[in-house]
Amino acid sequence: MKQTQATKPLTDLELLGLEEQPRSKWQEWKDNFKRRGWILLFILPALIYVIVFCYLPMYGILIAFQNYMPGDEIVGASTEWVGWDNFKTFFSDQNFLTYFKNTFLLCVLGFIVGFPLPIIVALLLNSVRSPKVKKGLQILYYAPHFISLVVLVGMMKLIFGSSGLLDQLSNKMTGSTQGLGLFLSAEAFRPLFIFSGNWQDFGWSAIIYLAALSGVDPALHEAAKIDGASRFRRIFSVDLPAIMPTIVMLMILSVGNLMSCGYEKVLLMQTAENSATSEILSTYVYKIGLIGGQYGVGTAAGLFNSVINVALLLIANFTSKRLSGNGMF
Repeated sequence: MKQTQATKPLTDLELLGLEEQPRSKWQEWKDNFKRRGWILLFILPALIYVIVFCYLPMYGILIAFQNYMPGDEIVGASTEWVGWDNFKTFFSDQNFLTYFKNTFLLCVLGFIVGFPLPIIVALLLNSVRSPKVKKGLQILYYAPHFISLVVLVGMMKLIFGSSGLLDQLSNKMTGSTQGLGLFLSAEAFRPLFIFSGNWQDFGWSAIIYLAALSGVDPALHEAAKIDGASRFRRIFSVDLPAIMPTIVMLMILSVGNLMSCGYEKVLLMQTAENSATSEILSTYVYKIGLIGGQYGVGTAAGLFNSVINVALLLIANFTSKRLSGNGMF
């Protein structure tokens, strides 16, 4: 008889058929989705909202390359394509540089004033020791956010208008009958627009930074106290570095939306006297597109503004990644 070759004894896992095999990332993702996939249901309403109101309307960008009128097919046999003619009309407008300069100055100055203000307010509120005082200040700072733009501009007219509070005080103190007329002044439009907007939103914008500050480990403050650091020093050594990723992220988002001022408040504040500084790209889109009926030119102007915002977003993200190592993508 032939002698049988000795076989290697099987391990317990091999006997049970449970020997661990290398798993692919796709298999790990499927297993993780089976365990936690139901959590994605919570973001489903937000996802539907973004798709319906943010992505589907992007189909209308094609109007920038058409001679479009309401009722026409955006893509169809009767669509009249004009190529870059709408952009040529927009760029050849004699006031194009004025619109661009006004938009740039209004948005950049608003960013310079408005971006650090919520950070400062959040750091100061976080330093308040009394919970009652802190809550009272928070309510005081948040309240202006809920004032509508129409009411806000009406309040500004009552204070800075031709017959407003400041003009009446000025007339009584100087004996003049002309008044300051700040609301009608072209030079005063940007300061009024920027500071009123920041007064309305700085408290609300500070919520994100306060939430980030609430996650700072108290042990870091205790260690800094032992080292003799003052409260002011701990703001720069503990609090500010802790919220720096949040600051960078919001800064990138703000820069990506830098050239979008919105036309509602500008139109409410706009007068014939201050139109030299209050006429911006968004009001141009509104007037030439919706009022003037040149839908293609208005869409081209809006698309131009959006392209600038995307470019600024990419530049801000690249710069942030190179300097601080933090970025959106």
